[in-house]
Amino acid sequence: MQFNEKRMLDRLMEMIRIDSPSFEEKPMTDYLEKYFKDRGFEVYRDNAGEKFGSTGGNILVHIPGTMEGEAVCFNAHQDTVEPGRGIEPVYENGVLTSKGDTILGADDKSGIAMLMELLDVLQENKIPHREMYYLFTICEEQGMHGAKNFDISKLPCRNLYALDGTGMVGGISTSSPSKYGIKAVFKGKAAHAGIEPQNGVNAVCMAARAISLVKFGRIDHETTSNVGRVEGGGMTNVVPDEAFFTAEVRSHSEEKLQHQLDLIQAACKQAAEEFGGQADVQLSHDYPSAKPDPESFLYKLNLHAIQAEGIEPRYMISGGGGDSNIFSGKGFNCGGITTGMFDVHGVNENLRMDVFQTAFNVVFRMMTENID
Repeated sequence: MQFNEKRMLDRLMEMIRIDSPSFEEKPMTDYLEKYFKDRGFEVYRDNAGEKFGSTGGNILVHIPGTMEGEAVCFNAHQDTVEPGRGIEPVYENGVLTSKGDTILGADDKSGIAMLMELLDVLQENKIPHREMYYLFTICEEQGMHGAKNFDISKLPCRNLYALDGTGMVGGISTSSPSKYGIKAVFKGKAAHAGIEPQNGVNAVCMAARAISLVKFGRIDHETTSNVGRVEGGGMTNVVPDEAFFTAEVRSHSEEKLQHQLDLIQAACKQAAEEFGGQADVQLSHDYPSAKPDPESFLYKLNLHAIQAEGIEPRYMISGGGGDSNIFSGKGFNCGGITTGMFDVHGVNENLRMDVFQTAFNVVFRMMTENID
């Protein structure tokens, strides 16, 4: 099914020019609420952002079905990463980019634009479709806070399909990992570094020692870990009395994930004891693992739509996480698809229209076709 490229691109570029970095999504939330209300749809806007410091809110749109079949909620997120202010999109030779000094924001406004265009095509051509919900979340890029704080009682169906992937169409995730965040804070003792360093306890060295005791990176085919930030101290003539590092662990195995967390906590304790300081390790369960059920309606519908487009499915274990992890942990059947975006989260981010068209066709089939 061909979409109206000019209309879709005009709308997408309009949304891209709306600044909506995580925690500052209000202009985008306002835009979406008005867009769907003006078209006569039932729109629910929540105040989830007030719970974690965002200016925006989740938007849920109900689209009554005109055919039999299970309802599906299609999901995309409103927020973008930095540098994501004053974005100027450029379209050339079938590829959408930014001018080069910001991200593009196709992650995930291309998903929103695809859902809008799909709805236009369905209505213009009077094509029967299943009952649908559109859920546009906030703060996906910063801990999936919008999804975590969404009232799921507002969403009657339990099939959620995210338009928030990268790369070529055809990838089907068989598993995505559980993730823990870590903040390890070290307390030492300040002293003059030139006169009496022996009377101080260097918290920076304590943190460095703890990090050196643990392997980070690729642990095995199911598990990864990473130190993302190390900070502490100030002037070179003062033994620093406080430092911290932040890290994460992801794994498809809860047992392996817990083992890595135990190693990191033990390393921090050992470093503190060696230096005569203190260590406080704080853990946060950022999101649970998601393992789609191959026997579920959504999984089979997704597979049917991909194969009907003549695409050979690529089954893969994902290393990332998103809103689907949160909703999977709340009992939803979840899946997702790329929108044709590449090199996301950087100034080279781009959206390929040929891949976008293929993804559009797959989602169109999911909206309009049933499986035996």
